[in-house]
Amino acid sequence: QCDLYTTALEDVPVYLVGHDYFDRDDLYAQNNQAFADNGSRFAFFSQAVLDVLQAVEFYPDVISCHDWHTGLTPFFLQQHNAGCHAASIASVFAHTKSVISIHNAASQGVFGYDQIPHLAPFDHQLHAHDHDVINMLKLGIIYADKITAVSPTYAQELLTHLGSHGLALQLQNRAKDLKGILNGCDYTQWDPQTDPTLPAHYSADNLSGKTQCKQSLQKAFDLPLDSNVPVFGMVCRLTKQKGFDYLMPILSQLMQHKMQLVIVGTGDPFVCKQLADFHAVHPTKFAFIEGFSHELAHLVEAGADFFLMPSEFEPCGLNQMYSLAYGTLPIVRAVGGLKDTVIGLDQQRHEATGLSFTAPEPQDLLHTIRRALLLYREAPEEYSAIQQRAMRVRFTWDASAQQYELLFKQMLTE
Repeated sequence: QCDLYTTALEDVPVYLVGHDYFDRDDLYAQNNQAFADNGSRFAFFSQAVLDVLQAVEFYPDVISCHDWHTGLTPFFLQQHNAGCHAASIASVFAHTKSVISIHNAASQGVFGYDQIPHLAPFDHQLHAHDHDVINMLKLGIIYADKITAVSPTYAQELLTHLGSHGLALQLQNRAKDLKGILNGCDYTQWDPQTDPTLPAHYSADNLSGKTQCKQSLQKAFDLPLDSNVPVFGMVCRLTKQKGFDYLMPILSQLMQHKMQLVIVGTGDPFVCKQLADFHAVHPTKFAFIEGFSHELAHLVEAGADFFLMPSEFEPCGLNQMYSLAYGTLPIVRAVGGLKDTVIGLDQQRHEATGLSFTAPEPQDLLHTIRRALLLYREAPEEYSAIQQRAMRVRFTWDASAQQYELLFKQMLTE
């Protein structure tokens, strides 16, 4: 049994599934630990969606699924179409197609069969793919009509053994159905000219307000107020994916330079402890706040001079888009969506919007940060030109939506 709620976004009807499964303070995890029954929760949701569609008599052209949490929906849809679920609904979704969007292939939703007892009617079909476990993302990839990734480069990386997190074979088999579509940025929420959380506003044509934002950032983190010291910011989940294996080994070397570094985030308790300990040793150059707030994230984006995103992998990333809009030059590893959105200084100097490196090595990140310091101190006019160029870059949802619309229309003609 599930509850059905209805609402609307302007003139678009919205149906919501309700159940005690989801009556929790957090959706996926608590205290950095995934809920033990997540497999059962999201298998239930994937089934409930199809039941709700029948209850409201809405049989869509396309069902758009996202990540492993809805990875079973394309599987269930195929069982319906094959008449394997119940005779009365064997044909109701006969003309419905599905697409699964991969936001992070490292999270696959792998569970034991005993963890999801209500999948028992499908044991035969499921065991054909994995005898020991259910991999929900893999099933979504196998059964969806189309697959999207959240950036073009990430789509290509998913076809490699290094970038697919063990799903290379399944994705290579579906390569012709895989398309990368870059996520968009909501510039109504991320615009330094109108951002209500900032102490001062600014634009590419008048950057004076950014200096005030920098002073407010230094004050908020109890750092010395010095407009001449470059501030590097980082707001992210504290995980291996975000590049802490590259950053932690070089922190002491960074502190030898005239710079300040602020990090905001939650995640791996071991990383949190390391960062807190490092802050205690270098309180005038390094600041760390364990937690997250909307206001603090905006202040870091506006007040910092550079933004660090040295990710091990990054399907799309949004903070680099925010950084570009706020004239805070992103320092990225050229992977996934970071490669698609940031033009590195060493790639096309006269088109650069940030700095990038490629090798997954701490020393390469150190070298790139040192290049940023040289740019800031010795080439202020070039730094300013890159800032202004970055602030004029736009990655809109309108452009992304047009690509999804084309894909959906293509699916209906196949």
